[in-house]
Amino acid sequence: MNVLSLVHGDDVRTELFGPLVAEAGHHLDEWSFAWQTKPPQPLETYDAVFVFGGSMHPDEDGPHRWLPEEVDWLRTLLERPVPTLGVCLGSQLIARAAGADVGPLDRPEVGWYEVALTDEGATDPVLSALPPSFEALQWHFYAHDLPDGAVALADNAACLQGFRLGESVWGVQFHPEVT
Repeated sequence: MNVLSLVHGDDVRTELFGPLVAEAGHHLDEWSFAWQTKPPQPLETYDAVFVFGGSMHPDEDGPHRWLPEEVDWLRTLLERPVPTLGVCLGSQLIARAAGADVGPLDRPEVGWYEVALTDEGATDPVLSALPPSFEALQWHFYAHDLPDGAVALADNAACLQGFRLGESVWGVQFHPEVT
């Protein structure tokens, strides 16, 4: 399986997911729309996609002129049954591509915060591996609404923390990729 990891900075990479992909015998490419280079292979040929965080906000199209292109590509990705996981900014960009409102939080979440699974999260094929309630690393100033047709999987007092869209797309606001 060929896996694409969309990254948004040198300090927000695939982290612990990289070794897991390799251990499972799959090939991983890291790439960014911001690099203004061709991807390692055509984007439509990847079998799974990670979309990770970054220091920019999901609506900063002016300073990050590549963001609209990435959101457009994510919109087309949502039309295909490609397993996809968005983390933090990645979740926000997927939500934006799906038409959900994305905007600033009243107070940023930076540090370790409690997250709880919803009833749907407790039976979800991905998030059910987590305990019903857990401390998670958060580093975000923005949040997003639940996209139309999505299922809320996790939340906390600040915002929606996890969702599933269809049978193959997940977004989480917290950072499961850190070591």
